[in-house]
Order: sequence, then structure tokens, then C-alpha cells
Amino acid sequence: MKGAEMKKMRVKAAVVGMALTGLLNAAIAAGQIEHGTYHGHHGMKHKVAAGVKLTASEDAARQTLTLRLGPMKLPAKSDHWAVAQPRDLFWDVKLDGWVVAFHPRLVDAKGEPVLGRVLHHVALWHTGRSDFLCPNKEEHIFGAGGEMNDWPAVEGFGYRVLPGDRIRVETMFHNPTEAAYAEAYLEMQIEYQLRTAGAELKSVYPAWFDVMECRDSGYTLRPGESRTSGEVVLKRSGVLLGVGGHLHDYGEVVVLENTTRNEKVAELKAQLDEQGRLVAMPVAPFYDRGGYRLNAGERFKTTASYRNPTGRSLRDGAMGIVVGYFLPEDEPGMAELRRGKLERKVGTQMNTDKHR
Repeated sequence: MKGAEMKKMRVKAAVVGMALTGLLNAAIAAGQIEHGTYHGHHGMKHKVAAGVKLTASEDAARQTLTLRLGPMKLPAKSDHWAVAQPRDLFWDVKLDGWVVAFHPRLVDAKGEPVLGRVLHHVALWHTGRSDFLCPNKEEHIFGAGGEMNDWPAVEGFGYRVLPGDRIRVETMFHNPTEAAYAEAYLEMQIEYQLRTAGAELKSVYPAWFDVMECRDSGYTLRPGESRTSGEVVLKRSGVLLGVGGHLHDYGEVVVLENTTRNEKVAELKAQLDEQGRLVAMPVAPFYDRGGYRLNAGERFKTTASYRNPTGRSLRDGAMGIVVGYFLPEDEPGMAELRRGKLERKVGTQMNTDKHR
């Protein structure tokens, strides 16, 4: 391979890595939502914010669409229980094409920047599609927390959307800062590419490998050292463009293995502070080597290792997820994941465990 080509591959691999970081924020948001933090945690209920709306404005020339959610009232030094939270809101898609990037930001009523720390999380779910590894769950597209990381565009790839698709937007806010905000808005600029002759992109899908398999991702963290594993058998072939990991505080490492081939796909070690709190997780892009090949029928094992120094069990205190972009070999076959078709196959299973 020539030097220029190798440099281009390294640059694209770096961009894939940044995109995976954005996707990993979806894992964090998903975990917080699925355990009832949004709708009510351990029997507690949030206050519901009145008058919060989701609007969409489009710049067709630039092929961008901006979703704007608000207004949110955020008192200073308030946790998420003290802040009235929005109900689920919906983006009704009118585009025939691909979403290629998400860029979230927070602003006040005048359009001035608001600190990202007031966003606890945002998660976007495709209500009409199912996870290709766990069809009892909705497809989770994007999420972000207070770090407000982007999902940058990766040349040649995108997430397919069709007119009539309905995307649920779930959010939670808090305000750990000293500044109060009478009106705050979450804006998400979405870059897209329309489907036209000769302008086809390759469609990618979120791939979630979870130690809890197809159940809720959270589990009780026992005191001391612990290791939890889960397995899934692939039903589709394709390639992984890259993966990243998600753990909670005191998590040390999450590993994805192809047990059929007896090989390690990725070992993702957490960066922790002195108290064992999670600071960051790495990503492992595979794009520079053409992706990691996945074959239908292969078994994959995810293992999360923790060291809990508190001396007590922490309810819903742990998760272990490896998440990445999946490029299917049989793209037309992915249409089977549309909810109407899956409901005929898995029946009432579609009514349970909808959230990650």
C-alpha cells in the first residue's frame, strides 16, 4: 500500500474512533433510561416538565436538520430529582436517505452557550426497528451525556432512515453548576445525505454485545473482585468497523471474544481516578484493516471485570457493554428488523424489555 493510501486509512480509522466515542454515549444514556431513572427509580417518580416541545428546522441546501428541545427550567445546584423532566418526544422522519452525523449543544433563550454538564443524558431510539443481536429491543441510534461528544461523519457510511420512521427522544437534565437557567434548550444538528441515483452510502447498524445478553444491562455489583460474562450467537454476517466499551465506577476492563475462533476481538481497559471512579473508556477501530469479520453462527462472549472497594453490594451498580458499528453482508436482509415484520416472528416478546 502506498504512503498516501496508508495515511488516508489512518485518518479514516481515527474518524471512526471518534464516531464510536459518540456511539458509546448512547450506551451510557441507554443504561440510565432502562433502569427506570427516567420514568421512576426504585418507586420514585420525577416531576414532569410542562410546555417542553421538540421542533425541527431544516437547511436543505446544507443537508442539515436541527432538532430543538425545550424550554427547560434548571435551578442552580439541582440534581435530576429536583428538575422537572420532559416526557418522551418524537422526531417524525421525512427524509429518504442516511443520517451521517449528530452534533448536540445546549443554549439559552438568546442562543448563548449553556454548559454541557446540565445534560444528564439524551438518547434516540428507532421505534420501528429492532436490535439485530437482540430483536426484543428497539434499535438505539445515538446518545450523549454532559461531555456532549459528537457523532462525526464517516465518509461512505450512514444510518438509513425512511419517510415515516419515528425516532423517540428521551432526555434527562440536572444542574450541578452555580448558575440557574430560566430557559435552556437542547439542540441536535443532524447531517444527512439524501438517497439519489449514484449516491448510495453503506448502511451501518449499532451492535451491542452485553454481559447481560438480551436482558436489562444493569446488574448488582458485589463487593470485592467480580467477573460477569454473557454470550450471543450471531444470526447475520458482516464486519465490525470498530468497538468501544462501557463500564461503571470500579470497572476495570471489558473484553469481547470470538469463542468460535478462540480469539480476542478487543480488550478495553477503563481509565479510573484514585477513588476508582470511571474517567474514560478507549475505542478500538478496525477500519484500517478492513474491519473485523463476523460470520453467522459464531458465538461471542463479553466479560466485564470489577473491583468494588465499598464493602457493600451496589444495586444496578454495574454494566459491561462492548458497542460498535456493524456493516452487514446482506443489507437487504436487514429490512427484516422492521418491527411490523418482526412482530409476526417473535410475537408478544416485542412488548417487553424495549429499552436498553
